[in-house]
Amino acid sequence: MNIIRILTKSTMKPTCRIFLSHRNSLFFNTNYQSNIDPLRVLGSLRGIHNTHKAFRLPGSGFGQSKVITRPNDGFGSTPSRVVLVLSRVASYSTTVETRVNDKSFERIYVQGGAGVNVKPLVVERIDNDENIIGEEESRIEVNGDGVGGGHANVGNSEGLSESKVAREESQAEKEAWTLLREAVVMYCGTPVGTVAANDPGDKQPLNYDQVFIRDFVPSALTFLLKGEGEIVRNFLLHTLQLQSWEKTVDCYSPGQGLMPASFKVRTVALDENKYEEVLDPDFGESAIGRVAPVDSGLWWIILLRAYGKLTGDYALQERVDVQTGLKMILNLCLTDGFDMFPSLLVTDGSCMIDRRMGIHGHPLEIQALFYSALRCSREMLAVNDGSNNLVRAINNRLSALSFHIREYYWVDMKKINEIYRYKTEEYSMDAINKFNIYPEQIPSWLMDWIPEKGGYMMGNLQPAHMDFRFFTLGNLWSIVSSLGTPKQNTAILNLIEAKWDDIVGHMPLKIGYPAVENEEWRIITGSDPKNTPWSYHNGGSWPTLLWQFTLACIKMGRLELAQKAVALAEKRLPLDRWPEYYDTRTGKFIGKQARLYQTWTIAGFLASKMLLENPEMASLLFWEEDYELLEICVCALSKSGRKKCSRFAAKSQILV
Repeated sequence: MNIIRILTKSTMKPTCRIFLSHRNSLFFNTNYQSNIDPLRVLGSLRGIHNTHKAFRLPGSGFGQSKVITRPNDGFGSTPSRVVLVLSRVASYSTTVETRVNDKSFERIYVQGGAGVNVKPLVVERIDNDENIIGEEESRIEVNGDGVGGGHANVGNSEGLSESKVAREESQAEKEAWTLLREAVVMYCGTPVGTVAANDPGDKQPLNYDQVFIRDFVPSALTFLLKGEGEIVRNFLLHTLQLQSWEKTVDCYSPGQGLMPASFKVRTVALDENKYEEVLDPDFGESAIGRVAPVDSGLWWIILLRAYGKLTGDYALQERVDVQTGLKMILNLCLTDGFDMFPSLLVTDGSCMIDRRMGIHGHPLEIQALFYSALRCSREMLAVNDGSNNLVRAINNRLSALSFHIREYYWVDMKKINEIYRYKTEEYSMDAINKFNIYPEQIPSWLMDWIPEKGGYMMGNLQPAHMDFRFFTLGNLWSIVSSLGTPKQNTAILNLIEAKWDDIVGHMPLKIGYPAVENEEWRIITGSDPKNTPWSYHNGGSWPTLLWQFTLACIKMGRLELAQKAVALAEKRLPLDRWPEYYDTRTGKFIGKQARLYQTWTIAGFLASKMLLENPEMASLLFWEEDYELLEICVCALSKSGRKKCSRFAAKSQILV
């Protein structure tokens, strides 16, 4: 195995590395020996806009990827950097081919040749020339005007509008910006994210002092909408470094491609006068319940696309290490298993609802994020010989998933009446009640609650089980990603408007409705004292959902709903010190265990205000209906040659 030795001069203290506890330290052995000149390896990927022809990776290289940053690598803090990427790829070619006529690219060969289990090396070198935009001038000002901006306006053909309407910020917005900047986490002199909560009075922060991938998304969008892209770029690259570590819980290793739930910057003493900063990721081995996060990788993909859309810096998507990391996440999600559904099978606690709440199986939230991540990936994935099969798998999964959710998760008055009259124990390809749902499962509250004009995607679907609860995040992302039909998306907002007091109340928005109570609460939650009825995940109100509600309203042309919700939040959030969540049926009281100065509450409010001020920016963050997906029939592609396909029978509904 050939390993490249990279020597850099460092004046930065403390030094920086990835935390190695319980993990494979092979990737951080600095005693490398090689005769390969690192200056003659892979050149910069900057300035490339066409992601579909940017480069060629080793065929289907879904191996393990690590980015090793030397002490002076600040991702924008120095004019020159060298990044080493180690990829585990078995039985594939070890060449990295690039554009034929691009002089900034060269080809690297690793001894061993094709078909040998070696670790190809990809080294990216960014020269210190005049084509680097603002790297030397990119600086961090935590309490100043910005959190870096060296990459925020790179090639901004689709990015932020230069003709913003000048508007005086409200006092709530000014306070929110101050708090958001105070929550910024620094690593080796550069911003890499924001802590989950920054409550000075919290004596037991638990993991709220860490940077969560899920929680950072609204913060990232807020900075991007402000024109400050450096912190988001750093976050994407550093979390990519943490991908696919091996140790989780009880010596069990999940599939490669898993992204951590969170990470923390720790300072480790080396001797009396030296210390270093390390990134310590959490893949669920320290979390309550010890559940690995399914949604972290999906959020990472969604944020990667948003970064490119809002900054115009598409070169980040086209980097070899980023493309490899993207493929690893997709490979993990698209791996074949025993499940018969196109939706992802997950356990309780693997998403925003990270405690036992009876959402194991195929929860809507994961399916909507999965669909969004697949649509993002289809835009960003470089199409070449090594990714053709993956692109085909993405298209097939998108088609099957959209049909599955639209047809079987949708609930309105008409659908409830159909379920109410279901026949059971049907055995045939023509069965109407395909999942053997018993009509007695329809809860009594639903019959009186569902409006005449309106509907929603139910929370979960499994054999003989329908979860009729309304989960806000999944329904909002069904709108944002066009997972639902235009008619269904309109009906979801109609339902929220009709049931405003239940879903919004005194503080937007309910994470789920209704709460489970009494004996049902004891059975479903395991008597969880934090998820008591109308609290936390069990019917609590979460202000961070505001930005996603705003995005959905802008897409569907219902700005008045978003404005009403934002105005409601703006009156209370500063007075209540920006809490994590609210309790009671109408969201009237601050959550009994809610952290104050919760960062994604702050960022969600700011993102909502900025989207309402510049609604044209929202179009870069959501998707319209993709009619090409509707023409792909997975049944027609199957080897079984079955002639009957329920997709065609439901086509009239899908095309609404």
